Amino acid sequence: MTVLDADCVMQDIIDAVPCSPEDEKSIVKELWDAAELNEKAGDAYYVVSSRWWRSWKEYVEPEEGCVSADPNSTLVQGSRKSISKGCRPGKIDNDDLVLDGTDGSVGLQLRTGLQEVDDYELVPEQVWNRLLEWYGGGPAFSRMLISQGLSTKDLVVEVYPLCLQLVVAHTGDVSVVQISRKGTVGQLYDQICIWDYFNKNKNALLMAQNRTLEDCQLLTGQDILVEVEIDGAWPSDIVKSNYGMGSSNNELALVPVEPSRSSFSIAGGLSVCNGHSTEFVSGSLNGSMNLVERDSEAGYDGLSTGGYSGLTGLQNLGNTCFMNSALQCLVHTPPLVEFFLRDYSKEINKENPLGMNGELALEFGELLRKLWSSCQTPIAPRAFKARLAHFAPQFSGYNQHDSQELLAFLLDGLHEDLNRVKLKPYIESKEPKGRPDEEVAAEYWANHKARNDSIIVDFCQGQYKSTLVCPVCSKVSVTFDPFMYLSLPLPAIETRSMTVTVFCGDGSESPMPFTVNVQKQGHCRHLTQELSIACCLGADECLLLVEVYNHRIYRYLDNPYEPLSAIKDDDCIVAYRLPSKHEKLLRLELLHQRSDVYFDIHKSQWKPFGTPLITCLPEGAQTAADIQEAVRTVIAPLCRKKSCPCPDGIKASKDDSPRDGENDLLMENYDSDMGAENCSTSSGNGKSSFQLLLIDDRGLNKSLDCDALVILNTSTRIQITVRWSDQNEDLYDTSLLENLPDVSKSGFVMKKIWQEGVTLFSCLDTFLKEEPLSPDDMYCPGCKEHRQATKKLDLWRLPEILVVHLKRFSYSRYFKNKLDTFVNFPVCNLDLTKYVKRKGMLESYMYELYAVSNHYGGMGGGHYTAYVKVSFSSLAFDSPYSHVYPMSICSFCDLGFYLVLDEGNKWYSFDDGHVSPASTNEIRTSAAYVLFYRRLREDAVAGESQEQNSTERPK
Repeated sequence: MTVLDADCVMQDIIDAVPCSPEDEKSIVKELWDAAELNEKAGDAYYVVSSRWWRSWKEYVEPEEGCVSADPNSTLVQGSRKSISKGCRPGKIDNDDLVLDGTDGSVGLQLRTGLQEVDDYELVPEQVWNRLLEWYGGGPAFSRMLISQGLSTKDLVVEVYPLCLQLVVAHTGDVSVVQISRKGTVGQLYDQICIWDYFNKNKNALLMAQNRTLEDCQLLTGQDILVEVEIDGAWPSDIVKSNYGMGSSNNELALVPVEPSRSSFSIAGGLSVCNGHSTEFVSGSLNGSMNLVERDSEAGYDGLSTGGYSGLTGLQNLGNTCFMNSALQCLVHTPPLVEFFLRDYSKEINKENPLGMNGELALEFGELLRKLWSSCQTPIAPRAFKARLAHFAPQFSGYNQHDSQELLAFLLDGLHEDLNRVKLKPYIESKEPKGRPDEEVAAEYWANHKARNDSIIVDFCQGQYKSTLVCPVCSKVSVTFDPFMYLSLPLPAIETRSMTVTVFCGDGSESPMPFTVNVQKQGHCRHLTQELSIACCLGADECLLLVEVYNHRIYRYLDNPYEPLSAIKDDDCIVAYRLPSKHEKLLRLELLHQRSDVYFDIHKSQWKPFGTPLITCLPEGAQTAADIQEAVRTVIAPLCRKKSCPCPDGIKASKDDSPRDGENDLLMENYDSDMGAENCSTSSGNGKSSFQLLLIDDRGLNKSLDCDALVILNTSTRIQITVRWSDQNEDLYDTSLLENLPDVSKSGFVMKKIWQEGVTLFSCLDTFLKEEPLSPDDMYCPGCKEHRQATKKLDLWRLPEILVVHLKRFSYSRYFKNKLDTFVNFPVCNLDLTKYVKRKGMLESYMYELYAVSNHYGGMGGGHYTAYVKVSFSSLAFDSPYSHVYPMSICSFCDLGFYLVLDEGNKWYSFDDGHVSPASTNEIRTSAAYVLFYRRLREDAVAGESQEQNSTERPK
């Protein structure tokens, strides 16, 4: 006889028996810790809907209500008991993550724009398998853990892998495949021949099987051409034979689809080869891009004569509007245009350890040349994005990012790649020791220039004066630090409009939506207070806030200090007017169902609809009649005035032929002795009936009989399913329960909001005012210990190009916020003279606006555009003029051409690939995020002084 192992038998029994919440929590913690301990690239993680995950966390931690995916974050220590038990969640439901319109042919796809914690959680494979064993459900979304970065390998979960469309050459058939960016071409190359088919052009043959798809510049959603071997021959064999190129092991050699049409090398001057480029700096790019890949990008036709320049858009490669907005502002910065349109190869610094081997500058310069070509077709900046992602993995993939963060990286990266200092000297700063500020500032600036000398420093860097004062010994410490841009805080407090539908628990009024304004950083108690005023709440009433999802109550917002940032704009929030002492009464929740018209009526298929209703049973309620009376009362406002019977009496009876074998209880309304004119019905017998079913703790419907009503004495709430017949819907207006408004309807068109006093100068005053530091931020050499000093910033030296960042986004540990405050900024004649502490200089501190980066929408999404004042209009060759900047003509004798300035200096709107004229009145909006100013010369200031400064209220 075989003796079974006792431990195995016990484990099988444990797995078969449902676990308690404490056991589930403990098991998940152990599995999670083990997964993190052995974490490595290639491990599988699973995407779980945050809605389901929160319900599970509330089930295992009812007193915490934590929604973090980390099971170690709020673990119960010792033998501490839960205050109240949460309901066991149902099956794992990831349907809200599925992209609409996808089928199972290649696996379901995730919706774009999902945010971790807000929309989904990532759990290790072992945890997912155990949750699936306990709860079932799905669908499953497996994602791989990959490494990112150059020097340090950071492990991240690739939530959105590459989604490629495979186009078969001879048939045109299209199929879709998802593959990791860290996968290799060899993984696709075993059975097919693959071309980069971006914009329906054969750009490059994907041959090198050890190259990652990210390095091949493949974009999500783009086409790749698949050539399938037919009758022992490849479709490209004819092309190969024409070029005399061989292949082996089914790997086709590179076919030059079309010669380069660029008349410029990547970092050189004009080439003379019948219009085709004969020079290409490939060593700097480590062979990561060939000539066909570079010059076959959409829309680039070289720098040619005639036509308009600088009005070319950038294609959106998938949430890259932030990059397009920032790039359009930079490529229209006059000093950068002058620099990158000439031969700047000698300026490239490949030896700088802080740089990127000159590759970022080369890619930016090549992109700028394409955008200043005469072609109006939008450019696809694939090569630039690939280089950017290579050196800055935070910008890889296709999530939305901050345009200002990209600008900061680009300016710093361009500076290091173009730094003229090959070997940075070590310089020790000296103490001021009572010397004049002018002398100390000049010394700091000279030390900075000794280590940093580039086109970016020449035109884009200024200097702060930073003053620290010890509060104890009054020691003053002064330093002069460089800056690349000004990040100005907004002194306004922004509000948020929220729409909530209010239902009356006593059935006295019809449902009514109310829109109120609350602080964006407020809490649920602020929303409740505003709603109470809006709906004229009585002294003996209170509001119960609820989030409704999928026709069910998803969660109660009963915590008055829950931040409003946890409520999304597309959530459905409902408030119920209940007695102030409702917590001591039995709460009755009504869920609605109607017959599914898509099924045979004899099969009695029911589906949920509408918004749940909540009321309270009176004290002493013990019978089904009490429930029926409450249901009749709460649905009374839905009654159609001309067709609803007068519900004078209620009769409970058993259905003679119950559906689905259940003994359902009917609630019936009969005509009373009142006149026929007040009690007419839409049916012949003047009778409407509802099926009332009790929902047990497992979520199943059961008959509402006396045995089931024992729950009235043991529970604080009872859930009832109300089944509506066609006759009921004729008598009652169920549309009042459906199509409730979302919290807020967001859009890209934002209203201009004028706020007196919120000007660019008030933002600058807030930035420059004295403020206390953290207690440990300063070590006082006089006191020999850390002190909470005060800090004061002043502007000492201003650059030719002044970049102003309006800090609209704020982040904290618990929430993110965006300020939509309108900032009134000057378009011309921005006078900063009074803010500059450096005296005795003859240079002007008057600036004019030439570019704006805009952000429309809210956190975690939205859209970026740019407004640019384009001055250069056309190209001409053999310039007779000498090089002058920034006068009316900008010529480049070494290249043999010059740029003629447009006398109108017109504004244009750059919205990805769409470029359109704009007026000055359109520039100043509440979407302005980054402002670009250039210094005015004395003669320009004199001319502008005759015009009215554009600081009036926008229309």
